[in-house]
Amino acid sequence: MHGLIALFVFHWYPVILVLCVFGISLGIAAYSTYFERKIAAFLQDRLGPNRAGPFGILQPLADGVKMFMKEEIIPNVSNKFLFILGPSLGMLTALMTGAVIPWGPNIRVGGEWLPLQVTDVNIGVLYLLGVVSIGVYGIMIGGWASNNKYALLGALRASSQMISYEVAMGIAVVTLIMVTGSLSTAQIAAEQHGFWNTAGGWFSWNVFKTPFTFVIFFICALAETNRTPFDLPECETELVGGYHTEYSSMKLGFYLFAEYVNMFISSAVMSLFFFGGYNFPGMDSIHDPNVVAIVGTCVMFAKTLFFIFVFMWIRWTIPRFRYDQLMNLGWKILIPLSVLNLVVTGVILWATHRI
Repeated sequence: MHGLIALFVFHWYPVILVLCVFGISLGIAAYSTYFERKIAAFLQDRLGPNRAGPFGILQPLADGVKMFMKEEIIPNVSNKFLFILGPSLGMLTALMTGAVIPWGPNIRVGGEWLPLQVTDVNIGVLYLLGVVSIGVYGIMIGGWASNNKYALLGALRASSQMISYEVAMGIAVVTLIMVTGSLSTAQIAAEQHGFWNTAGGWFSWNVFKTPFTFVIFFICALAETNRTPFDLPECETELVGGYHTEYSSMKLGFYLFAEYVNMFISSAVMSLFFFGGYNFPGMDSIHDPNVVAIVGTCVMFAKTLFFIFVFMWIRWTIPRFRYDQLMNLGWKILIPLSVLNLVVTGVILWATHRI
């Protein structure tokens, strides 16, 4: 029996977990489009989708069928290989980031502990930053390969925006690493155990230890996902449709879908880095580890869905920046503030003998 369990753990469990993370990421991204339209309708006193299924709940499926059935158009003057590679790379990098996120505590099956994390690499934070950085190539390649001036300008806007805000985000992550002392995402989650450290008498979640870092990271996450008020790459009034102007059918769908997957992953990362991940108040009072794992996983997804709601709330509340305002905020405000936050955090850690 133990031999079969060991075979399952080492051979099939990782594959099943990868498929689950892949399916959940796509499912949440698909229905994020539905709930964003419903939230927008609520804020603007409209109805939103209400035709496909009860309360319009089948609208994402209808949209998916529509995208697959639309005519596939590749411009004759485009670089066809790169034209196809662009959206594929954007979707690939968006889905790869979920591999190092611990979605819940370890679960016990037949005497074996199974992690609810695809892989726990000791440089998981660097992996996240590296894969997210590669995502800009999908946008840049797609805009350049289209051989369209509007698409190229949108791609230039997107790449310069993402590179600019990645600097401030990277410095904010360095500050977080100084506080946690680890690059492992699993270790960062474990160090935020529960909610209140009874032995030390302080809050366990990192948002209480370094709140300013969270503010910087959250603003940069909005810019990295090209969400309002940082959605300059898709500015319809100036660029027609932005970097994906020439795209149609499911290639366009990949670009649009990747944005929602990135929003889901960004929300999960913020929950993990600053709000305890799967940890919740009173988890030590539950003695069954499987119950803790189930509740912890639900808590992790609840925190993630809350941040997705905040992304949508901001989109329909705050107007879009001008491009010069966008770059001034990134280079002249966020980067100096993130460096100042890094120095102040280092001084505090040194003064309290934590480094």
